[in-house]
Amino acid sequence: MNTEDFNPVPGQPEILEPGLVRVLAPNPSAMTFRGTNTYLVGHDALAVIDPGPDDPAHLTALLAAIGPRRVEAIAVTHSHVDHAMLAPKLAHATGAPVLAFGDSRAGRSPVMDTLAKGGTLGGGEGVDAAFSPDRRLADGETITGTGWSLTALWTPGHFGNHMCFASQGALFTGDHVMGWASSLVSPPDGDLSAFMASCRRLLHRDDRIFYPGHGAPVTAPKKRLAALIAHRKAREGQILAALGGGAATVASLTAAIYTDVAPALLPMAERNVLAHLIDLIGKNRVMAPTPLTREARFCLA
Repeated sequence: MNTEDFNPVPGQPEILEPGLVRVLAPNPSAMTFRGTNTYLVGHDALAVIDPGPDDPAHLTALLAAIGPRRVEAIAVTHSHVDHAMLAPKLAHATGAPVLAFGDSRAGRSPVMDTLAKGGTLGGGEGVDAAFSPDRRLADGETITGTGWSLTALWTPGHFGNHMCFASQGALFTGDHVMGWASSLVSPPDGDLSAFMASCRRLLHRDDRIFYPGHGAPVTAPKKRLAALIAHRKAREGQILAALGGGAATVASLTAAIYTDVAPALLPMAERNVLAHLIDLIGKNRVMAPTPLTREARFCLA
């Protein structure tokens, strides 16, 4: 599907397949595309995936779509505000528990945990710092309800606590895999090394379709994953080539590489470049002074 063809009406339930309804939140932006997709899984009873932003209109739309049916679980892919912040209010309205990998600090690698404690890298964009699930899910854990089941897969990268949820051959991918754009990876909440490992993990699965947190369903999952992996490898090559000309900062590398990006999106592009540089430091291909800061000059190892 062409990205321009994806224009659901916010708040209007859409049946995607038997036992699956999407309700789009009214929060379009450069980072969320048309808005956040909230999914209702089940028939007589439901699991809700990604309740979305704290928006009264979206809560009203969700409760209308749910109707008299019982909500048995609220599953959150990760704790960015556009996915998780409505969870407490939806839980209060329905009595359902909120399930996720953990709070907003959960799932960080030792490297990212150290960088987060250092406080020199910035980041923290859109994080719901207060998020705390009622129950933490283990990687590979299956939760079941009345006529539905979801298997939780820990897929860190975009965010440390990111999970995908598998159900009947479909995979709800949150912000890890989307068709309209690649994911933002912003350290220390995002981790490119983990992102690539999670992509490779999903590439070995045989899901028939991906339902992302933003945008249209991905109908060729393996092809999309291969494209995302290739895109990141190409970006890595560009960064290494640019550093071949001498030491450079994140800002100067971004300006040299992202020549076709709108100026308003350059700060997010810088976060992706920083993620690549940290990954390359871990591979002993790039060096930087310590403690690591956004203003550091990076060079080839």
